[in-house]
Amino acid sequence: MPYSKATSEVAVTLEVTTTRLPDRTADRVLALEARRAQAVAGNRPRRRGTFGARERIDLLLDSGSFTETGLFVRARPTGDNAHRPYGDGVITGYGTVDGRPVCVFSQDSTVFGGSMGEAFGEKTVALMDLALRTGCPVIGLNDGGGARIQEGVVSLALYAELVRRNVQASGVIPQISVVLGPCAGGAAYSPAITDFTVMVDGASHMFVTGPDVIEAVTGERTSAEELGGARTSNSLNGNAHFLAADETEALDTVRELLSYLPVNNLERPPQYAPLPPPDGVPLDELVPDRLG
Repeated sequence: MPYSKATSEVAVTLEVTTTRLPDRTADRVLALEARRAQAVAGNRPRRRGTFGARERIDLLLDSGSFTETGLFVRARPTGDNAHRPYGDGVITGYGTVDGRPVCVFSQDSTVFGGSMGEAFGEKTVALMDLALRTGCPVIGLNDGGGARIQEGVVSLALYAELVRRNVQASGVIPQISVVLGPCAGGAAYSPAITDFTVMVDGASHMFVTGPDVIEAVTGERTSAEELGGARTSNSLNGNAHFLAADETEALDTVRELLSYLPVNNLERPPQYAPLPPPDGVPLDELVPDRLG
């Protein structure tokens, strides 16, 4: 199947056809609910002070608005008795922020370190296609270690497909990246070229090559913070635009940022009625006749 036509429904069909379904409708409903419960059962975040991938989506979107895509997609088998978790390390879907539609993906660092495999990449690419078709912003919550080595060139090919869609979406729909943890290797390509990037002070890192590789090749010692930390990316290399104190502030920043942006290049940005002067004071009494 060409990556440009990637859809999660294919993986769902394969999963269903390889498992014998109950005969009664009620039993099928129970089996579906059991699978859904298994698919959404997430692991606890590995780092203190952070949220899980689903919790981040809940904090970002309007309550109850999220609809998940590719829920039953599973990781591709890479060997005998291979671990094949549902979702394959990324949660994708759509919802609303202040009542306006957005597409969102959230990488799960507890599944294969948040690295991109084939199913992971196809889900993300399919979400980008959905955002382009419907003309709504796409928000990426990034917390992953780059390409999944076990799946080799397939993972790298899907990074190319993702970046191609970033270019297609540029100037058409807003693209916002939130870096909430390590964002290394191929995982750094996409956030670096989106419209806005938000990073968390002391927790976010974004670079193509890490400190250990640099030391091995050049002999130079550096730290992840110096190389691509949140402050470095905001003040030195210009790869980030907003610095947040914690994850909650980072997601609040995205919500505020969206309030100033149109949903796409064919829409006007939101307009708000001006606030009245405090206590009915006219404007000419608020602004002095002379400055200085």
